[in-house]
Amino acid sequence: ASSKNWDTTENLYIEGDNLEVLKLLQKSYFGKIKMIYIDPPYNTGKDFVYKDDFHDNIKNYKEITQQTTKANTETSGRFHTDWLNMMYPRLKLARNLMREDGFIFVSINDSEQANLKKMMDEVFGEDQFFAQIIVQSNKRGQTYKDIANTHEYLLVYSKSDKSSLFEILKDDDSLPYEDKIGKFDLWELRNRNPKFGKHNRPNLYFPIYVSPSLKDENGYSRISLKRTEEYCIEVYPKNSQGKESCWRWSANKIIEDGHLDSDCPTIVAKQKQNGDWNIYEKSRKITTKPKSLWSETEVINEQGTIELGALGLGAYFDHPKPVNLVKKILTISSEKDDIILDFFSGSATTAHAVMQLNAEDGGKRKFIMVQLPEKTDEKSEAYKAGYKNICEIGKERIRRAGEKIVQETGKTDLDIGFKVFKLDSSNVKTWDPDFGNLEQTLFDLQDNIKEDRTKEDLLYEILLKIGLPLTIPIEEIDYNGKTIYNVAYGSVLVCLEDDIDLDIVQEMLKYQSEHMPPKVIFKESGFISDAVKTNAIQTLKKHGITDVRSV
Repeated sequence: ASSKNWDTTENLYIEGDNLEVLKLLQKSYFGKIKMIYIDPPYNTGKDFVYKDDFHDNIKNYKEITQQTTKANTETSGRFHTDWLNMMYPRLKLARNLMREDGFIFVSINDSEQANLKKMMDEVFGEDQFFAQIIVQSNKRGQTYKDIANTHEYLLVYSKSDKSSLFEILKDDDSLPYEDKIGKFDLWELRNRNPKFGKHNRPNLYFPIYVSPSLKDENGYSRISLKRTEEYCIEVYPKNSQGKESCWRWSANKIIEDGHLDSDCPTIVAKQKQNGDWNIYEKSRKITTKPKSLWSETEVINEQGTIELGALGLGAYFDHPKPVNLVKKILTISSEKDDIILDFFSGSATTAHAVMQLNAEDGGKRKFIMVQLPEKTDEKSEAYKAGYKNICEIGKERIRRAGEKIVQETGKTDLDIGFKVFKLDSSNVKTWDPDFGNLEQTLFDLQDNIKEDRTKEDLLYEILLKIGLPLTIPIEEIDYNGKTIYNVAYGSVLVCLEDDIDLDIVQEMLKYQSEHMPPKVIFKESGFISDAVKTNAIQTLKKHGITDVRSV
């Protein structure tokens, strides 16, 4: 009931301890995630579980996840160890899910930055350390300290040497030249590399002539390769020491590529204050490498609070990450069809950012959010508003953000839905015999599926165990009141009913894939008799289907 657009969406929201969820995703999502962003609980003196959300101590977290009941207080000798022990297995499992060209970005502050980097060096390899980005999180800073702390960090690691980040669009304000064609950056035409010059690049050493009077609307002068009365100022390439350098382009390239076009030349000159002249190429390259310092207003934590406030949820979270922070990460690390994972989902900023960027660039990125259903304080505004745990608020944020994006952009083809799954124990009964009454134990296991589980519960457990993603297309076929699941267009055929007969098996054969023999899966105790089960297996073999399983 809490899902949105269940039948069509390719997004996931999973409620549960992320360690167990990451284990369950290992087969279905191994090597499929392009970018992981997490904002884990910072190991502060108060020891919050999820910093972006509700304040909750490690003791409660460990009780919920049945790890231990010992709290991680500041006076504990294992203060850092406990936090690192929490993070280590999660990062190990997360690495398995990353594509070979994938990235992971982790937000952290001073409390564990040094320890986290060492641990990530071990998990991902020192060679895969990409960057430590400083992010301005608070313009005023924590003024109660001797030095007002205004920043946090983003640790960036790649999966392998196949990973590379994309460049970002330059801010229009940083593009100094505009004409009727568009906005341009200006690059000096002289070669700045001190290894190159007239001595080893003689064909790139020649004069360019500047007209001091023929100027465009930007105040830049026209140039020529021939001296005339108009083009009378001779400019040779010189390096910063005043020694002979060379141009980046040859004279032939300047002429052949039309860079002296009379209407809109792509090479211009500007006089410096000392009287010398610089020759510039009007560069169409409007992207730049991301820097290691992110100080724009859009990435400060206060912006995240404002964004939640605009959705009517501003009072429910402390210091949520802003959408533009995660959107910038997505821009430099993902392409339009990639899968994005955040297993400390918190306020669901990552899901919001994925939908927002998809709306802006026409992408079809998919998100997987994982969040512990941590209870809200009964005195909190969230609890009073009816949100009993963090997941309820996160899901509502995705709903409202998605609707707002569609309303603002007018794009109705965006995937703003999500399938909700809740972590639970296996649907299959475990072998835990009562040796004092073994006969009763065996009798109880005649039906090996737990009584309170639905066919859908079991179906999705099967999909995870055979390595299929949870968003795979599934068609439900009603045959004489019994359900057949056609998974991935006939790649997998599943029937989890009781009283299965050969008619059902024949019906299932109608839906098998034309391209490959399907996997066929039944419930172990589902057949009317052992004879029917044997005949069913033989019937399937006759049709070339040998991968037949029961659960």
